[in-house]
Amino acid sequence: MRQYQASLPFILITVFIDVLGIGLMLPVLPALVGELAGSPEQQSYWYGALLVTFGLAQFLAMPWLGALSDRYGRRPVLLLSIFGLGAAYLITATTDSLLILVLSRLLSGATSASFTVANAYVADITTPAERSKGFGAIGAAFGLGFIAGPMLGGLLAESSLRLPFWVAAGMALLNWLYGWFVLPESLPPERRVPIRLASSANPFAAMKHLSRLEGAAGLVVVYALVLLAQWLMHSTWVLYTSFRFDWTPRDNGIALCLFGLTSALAQGLLLGRLLPKLGENRLLALGLGSSIVASAGYGMAGQPWMLYVLILCNLLAFMVAPLLQGRISRAAPESLQGLTQGALNAIASLSTVIAPLIGTTVLAWVAHLPADDWRLGSTFFISGLLQLAALALVWHCLRAPAVPPAATGAASSGRTHPD
Repeated sequence: MRQYQASLPFILITVFIDVLGIGLMLPVLPALVGELAGSPEQQSYWYGALLVTFGLAQFLAMPWLGALSDRYGRRPVLLLSIFGLGAAYLITATTDSLLILVLSRLLSGATSASFTVANAYVADITTPAERSKGFGAIGAAFGLGFIAGPMLGGLLAESSLRLPFWVAAGMALLNWLYGWFVLPESLPPERRVPIRLASSANPFAAMKHLSRLEGAAGLVVVYALVLLAQWLMHSTWVLYTSFRFDWTPRDNGIALCLFGLTSALAQGLLLGRLLPKLGENRLLALGLGSSIVASAGYGMAGQPWMLYVLILCNLLAFMVAPLLQGRISRAAPESLQGLTQGALNAIASLSTVIAPLIGTTVLAWVAHLPADDWRLGSTFFISGLLQLAALALVWHCLRAPAVPPAATGAASSGRTHPD
């Protein structure tokens, strides 16, 4: 497909640069909060506040931005997102106030549309049959950004905790310039649809749209459980490793880099090869089973090297999200791919609100315990239980045949269009 070949590299590079900037700050932000907050308990609570603020702003804004991209095109909304992230990094690099840090996360959350619009962009330029593979490519670019970003952020933090945020701001500016001069528009004017204030721009109504997609409603619940479990782990990883193993930003940068490498390998290389051999259903079940075992292992690990082994052995888990996205996307009409991806990202954003509320609160409760106490891994055990529930539900949902590419046309009926 000629348009696919011409446009996909542009959006993948945009995602890579965007994630590279985000990855720079991941191993450093908890340490910066700890420097300003004082005690481990206060560090947990304030770090949770930053994550919740970001997730809440993102949750409220994502459907708006997805709907705006359906109305005005993907390119302008993507550029707005990147500019907002850059401004937020500059604020973080220059402030000594925890309250201002919270406000900067509000700004970055409200403008972080890049992944919503990137997914819609891929849906624009791929056929329904190619969609899972396209989302896998997005996941691979995301993973590659995490290979370089956290490692670089951890190394830069050895000089100054502020330096990674200055570099992240520069990367966002570079990404914005790249998009301004290179990135083409993927949504032609004839396929654009007006914004419906009562549905498209309402995050809860946008998620209700997903429940109307024939054959996909149960998988939307699975997707929500999976993302909540993943974010519960991600939002507490750096604090957990610092409490349990006294890890520095450099140590966490290496671990997060390994996460990115494993994700890129799984989604960029193995997904396309395993999908025709095993099928979506089996890959989903195997990926969830792998996640359950790994989550328990993270929480029980007695030595730091065990975490690295578990990350490397958990390859199949990184295939779950793009497989679910592809299957849900095939049930949506072509004219509502932006709304569909915005609604899916609204679920992801809601997960980033709920997960830190649970995770950082639980960590604050156990932060006073000795480093070898198994209860420090409580957030990982909760994550495993959520994924066990997802596996039970996916076992039920996937008894039905997969939604075929031809179903996209049927999905264009009024039954799936939001009221």
